[in-house]
Amino acid sequence: MKLNSKPPGFRAAIPCGLIFALALVPAAMASPSDPVILTQSGRLQGTVSTATITYLGIPYAAAPVGAQRWMPPQPYGTWTGILQATTAGSECPQVSPLNSSLVVGKEDCLFLNVYTPIGKNTTKPHNRAVMVWIHGGGLTKGAGSEFNPTPLVEGGDVIVVTFNYRLGLLGFFAEQQLDAEGHPAANYGLMDQQFALKWAQNNIAAFGGDPTRITVFGESAGGLSVYSQLASPTAAGLFTGAIAQSGAYGGFSPDYRPFILPITTAESTGYPPFILSGAAYATAAGCPTGDTTCLRAALASAVILALGPRTPYPVVDGTVLAETPGDAFASGNFNQVPVITGNNHDEYRYFVGQMQPALTNGDYNSAFDKTFGSIAASVEAEYPLLIAPPANETEILLATAGTDGIFVCPARRAELSLANYVPVWAYEFDDPNAPPPQSPPYPAVDFPLLAYHSADVQYLFDKGTFPDMNSGQLSLSASMVSYWTEFAKKANPNSTSQPHWPPFNATAEKRQFFSPPTPTVEPGSAFDTFHMCSSYWDTL
Repeated sequence: MKLNSKPPGFRAAIPCGLIFALALVPAAMASPSDPVILTQSGRLQGTVSTATITYLGIPYAAAPVGAQRWMPPQPYGTWTGILQATTAGSECPQVSPLNSSLVVGKEDCLFLNVYTPIGKNTTKPHNRAVMVWIHGGGLTKGAGSEFNPTPLVEGGDVIVVTFNYRLGLLGFFAEQQLDAEGHPAANYGLMDQQFALKWAQNNIAAFGGDPTRITVFGESAGGLSVYSQLASPTAAGLFTGAIAQSGAYGGFSPDYRPFILPITTAESTGYPPFILSGAAYATAAGCPTGDTTCLRAALASAVILALGPRTPYPVVDGTVLAETPGDAFASGNFNQVPVITGNNHDEYRYFVGQMQPALTNGDYNSAFDKTFGSIAASVEAEYPLLIAPPANETEILLATAGTDGIFVCPARRAELSLANYVPVWAYEFDDPNAPPPQSPPYPAVDFPLLAYHSADVQYLFDKGTFPDMNSGQLSLSASMVSYWTEFAKKANPNSTSQPHWPPFNATAEKRQFFSPPTPTVEPGSAFDTFHMCSSYWDTL
């Protein structure tokens, strides 16, 4: 597909609903002295701080409860009076990070938060670029309110929206009888994400935002979600740019990790042991096969716990996803907007560090079998255990293989495909001394975490760890904030204040290397060789 063309059925860039939304927006914008604005659902009041006005807990869709469980999101409707948007809404149901048998959160959880800057842009109150953040957490945990985007809002003079979406089996569930009800099915979390993006288009002008400049961005499962929204026909026209951070762990390695399944496969067999069938999950929730009444009446906690230790994935349902993101990018059949995409240098160390008890060298074969399944023996041949290994060698080898095969090389495939059709800026984050994970309590490990999975997030958001950063790390954070927000403003991350970031292409494969204090350009040959993409992972 040629650049700027659209797949059949994709919608125009600005939906007609936006015209109606703009008609509702009052001429006067919210100000520090009067932070009350009008949305399509009614008036709301935010909280003023030194440099931002924050609006928390705004319902963007009706509660997906009762008969609306496992249905596409519906409009919230209206409220009376002025909604005091000063407290975050409930997180969606999820397993407690402190107790694996306890479920926290409520199904009435489809809330979003808007953060607007004060002071820098006073002459054109309607024209700020907008960034909509999709949180990570394996599609099983997290909430938009956990991420404070003040560095982006203040440093980049943009508006940031964060939000919740349905998680676990409440958000990603392919069950045959539910799927036969005649509505878009299985990918309910992706539908929520699209509904939040539509809300932003329809309401963000009231906050001073430009509905024609919306960048969707996310990390980990949020990055996978960004890739999925790029591939989704029903997301066409909802955003003008996309940033996917560490999200290629699903959908770009079909030969050895076919986790984004056709809906009929997800319903009937899954991909054991990593993904069980929809029928098996229904049984685990305590419901007979095909009993949708039982499923909708079951406790949310029973549904959440039925997933067990597994991770859910989107499915190819024919509507929200017509094909996997990998296939869509390869064919050009995707929402063609500029993209920033990349990974961290040592992604999988984060996950190995969570394995308790800690791995010993006696766990080498079982750990690789559990992680890589049918290709474990082949992976072991490329990452062999030494004859007289250090005590933590299995942990290091598994972390290296997981980084290369699960995250980095799949991301490179995505980058190569995307660059055939749209402008792409690729990166590798590599701060080997990044502040360690803070929450939930992270176990002590006997190996360095280096540039672990999610380490980059605290360089963009205020996660409470900025006091732990040295001057070089703070400088890197300022550079990343500049790149991300400049991209949101003009579909290009470059500015005169930061080192030039060259676009990615298959010939040179140049990536921006994010290491303190100053980003530099990394040649593609070094990246490819270090992570064994062409030499091994791409041959599987």
